[in-house]
Parts: sequence; structure tokens; C-alpha cells
Amino acid sequence: MSVQKAGYSAVEAIADIRDGASILIGGFGVLQGWPHELLFALRGSGVSDLTIICNSPGFGPLSPQILAENGQVSKLIASFGGYAYRTTPLSEQIGRGEVAFEIVPQGTLVERIRAAGAGIPAFFTPTGVGTVVEQGKEKRTFEGREYLMETALQADFALIRAHKADTAGNLIYRGTARNFNPPFASAAAVTIAEVDEIIEPGKLDPEAIATSGIFVNRLVLREKPLERERVFELMRTQGRTIKAAESTGQISGLTPELMALRAARLLEPGQYVNLGIGLPTLVSDFIADDVTLHAENGVLGYGPLATAGEEDVDLYNASSQLVTLQPGASFFDSTEAFAMARGGHIDTVILGGFQVAANGDLANWKAPHMQAGSIGGAMDLAAGARRLIVVMQHTTKASEPKLLPRCTYPLTARECVSWVLTNLALLQVTSQGFVLKEFAPGVTPDAVRAATAAPLHIAEDAREMEF
Repeated sequence: MSVQKAGYSAVEAIADIRDGASILIGGFGVLQGWPHELLFALRGSGVSDLTIICNSPGFGPLSPQILAENGQVSKLIASFGGYAYRTTPLSEQIGRGEVAFEIVPQGTLVERIRAAGAGIPAFFTPTGVGTVVEQGKEKRTFEGREYLMETALQADFALIRAHKADTAGNLIYRGTARNFNPPFASAAAVTIAEVDEIIEPGKLDPEAIATSGIFVNRLVLREKPLERERVFELMRTQGRTIKAAESTGQISGLTPELMALRAARLLEPGQYVNLGIGLPTLVSDFIADDVTLHAENGVLGYGPLATAGEEDVDLYNASSQLVTLQPGASFFDSTEAFAMARGGHIDTVILGGFQVAANGDLANWKAPHMQAGSIGGAMDLAAGARRLIVVMQHTTKASEPKLLPRCTYPLTARECVSWVLTNLALLQVTSQGFVLKEFAPGVTPDAVRAATAAPLHIAEDAREMEF
């Protein structure tokens, strides 16, 4: 006998969620990717003491932040607890100790959830070795490399977002909106999918189904789709912006655009490349056609940032910026995206940084002003990258050096950085420490040395950058 999966309103679908429930909430963190009608219904229900498991709690009126504003969250398990560029209700509650926070690297998070759905109790990963993530965990060595044991993560409910469903519960997604939703669907006792359209079985192409109906218990037809222009308006008011350094007397050197251009020239033909949040996202505007960009939210082969008129709300990079698509591109979920990253299939990763040490240690997920950290996918990317380039300002806004003998902020990964490109210079990380290879126009090697706290070696062939 078939079980009814369609025909639920959002309020009906979440009616059996009780105080103390654990809830997986699908979506990468972009405002248009949440199952927002289910979130509104959950807020209206007034249930409390919830454990929320998600990649990022996001921000704004469509995100899980509305549950925190209503005092319904007691614990967050996520790869983002807050953001370097803004505070949120959840990050403030975490800072005050009102909400418990378990920070989990993004790739580890999705793999823990995938493992739960697959009946696998635990696994070993290189991600997080040598960082705060390893605290209290079993560590083992395989073929000379250290790994951490991570346990599966299951929940009472999953609230996910999909494009279309049939009444049997089969789901298809659109573009990068797939991301965390398929693995989340598999790891809950009850999975509820909010969709744009529900059709009869046989009307979906079986080859296109990404989540089988065996994982889905209830379907909710979205009643109020987001208007495209409203999405763009919200993204403009809440989106990230890249700004030049606001300094007080320090040398400015390269603009962010020139930094991105020089970083792009470090890439080689045929490479697969991942770009991190912040300054690295600008690199996508300067890459050659023979370089393929990878993003953790599930796309291989995206292109430059989208210009006005060509935006697609379901085509965004890992920084939540709307992008274009290159010929030969493909979509997949975040489990596969991190298999590519952690498995060593990405040739070059370009990340931002708070600090880099002379031995190549990287710190880029938590600074003192942040109430809760933002690991995102950086630890997984650093663990699997064949080559890692850090693009960042040479000093802080207070003119404090960011190239140090040892990092003083929490580490992202040990001895992982190959190159550092700043607004002042291009430096290689070697067994002897930082080696200055190029300096920005108008900047001298002595000025670079004065702004660097770690010992700096000047290469014999060091020269001024050319553009």
C-alpha cells in the first residue's frame, strides 16, 4: 500500500516536531536556497530546545536565524557559526553562551551525514588534524599520514529544498541548489521536502532524479515562490563585497583586482581550481578558458561573476555569488564535491587568510573579534590540495603583520601553504621560510620586509610585478 507523501501544507508537515528535536536543514546558506515556508511554519509552532544541523545558518528573514530570533535554538552544529563581516542572532547567542555550538569542517559535516544515511557509524579523515577539531577524537596513522575518527550524524527530521518532485517522493534539483540536500534527505527519521512543483510518477526523467523517494516522507508545495528581482534586491543589501584595505598610513600596493589577476597567472593550463571566500572569488574574472573552477556547493566548470541581466538564482559559487556557467560544466551534491577536494583531485586551491606562518601553517577561520568561527570548506580543501595559494592583505587594518614566525590564531591546517600573494608581494613558502619573488609596483623589498614579522629571504631573481 502506498503512503501519502504529497498534499501537506507546511504547518501540517512539521506538526509532529516537538521540543528537543534535532533538525537537519538543507541548503548551502544562500537566502534563496532555504525551505523558507517550512522554517516559517516551524517558527510559528513555537517548539523550542532545538538542535539545528546545517552547513551555515545564513542570515536574513528567510534563514534559520528566524528560529534563533524566536529563542527556539539550544544547539547549532554547522561549519559556520558566524561571519567575519557581520553579527547574527545565532552568533551573538553563541558568544553569550546561550546556544551551544559544535563547529564541524564542511566536508566532514556532509560526510558524517552521508555516513548516517548509509549506516556507517564512523570514518577517518585527514581534515582537522593539528587543529582544534581534533580535540577529544581518536587519531590514527595510515601510510604515514594522520587521520581523525569522525562519527555519523543523524537527526530526527530533515527540512530540505528541491525544484520538482513526483508524488512518490523522487526529487530533482536545479543548478547548485542541490548542494547539501540529497545527503541530508537520507539521514533523518522523517524528511520533508519543500518543492516548486509536484507531478505524477513517470513524469520525471529517471536519469535526472538525484534523491530517491525512499528517503522522502512528506512533500510541501511552495505557496509563495520568491520573485527573481526580490532575490537580487536582498542579495545586494545582504551580500558580500570586496574592498581595498582601509589603512592608516600603510602602503596600499595592489588593488584587489590586480591581486586577483596576478593570482590567476599562477594557474596552469588544464588545472582544476577551487576559489575560497573573499578576495579569491575575484580570480574567476581572470582565469583562462583551459582552467576549470570547482566549488564545494556542487559545480565543476563555472565562470566569471554574472553581470546584470544574465543572473540565475540557482547558479552560485561557494561564496554565494551568482556566476556564469562554462561549456562542459557539471552539477553534483556536496558529498561528491568534497570527495574531489579531500581526495586530492583539485590541483590548486586559492584561499583567503588571517595569518600565515613561515612553515606554511594557515589560520583563516577565526579571528579574535569573531564570536563564533567560520571553518566552511577550508580545512577539507587544505587537507586535499596539491597546491595552496593564499591571497590576502599583507597587514591588518591596524598595520599588524599577517606573515608570522608562528600563527597566533586557531589553525586551519598545518604546513599547507605553497604561495602567498598580498597587496605588497608574491612570496613562496619554502623549507627556509618566506622567499620574496615579486614586489608590487611602487613597493620596495625593504618595505615588504618591514611589514613582515617572520624572517624574509629575498630571491636572487626577485623583481617588480608586471601586468
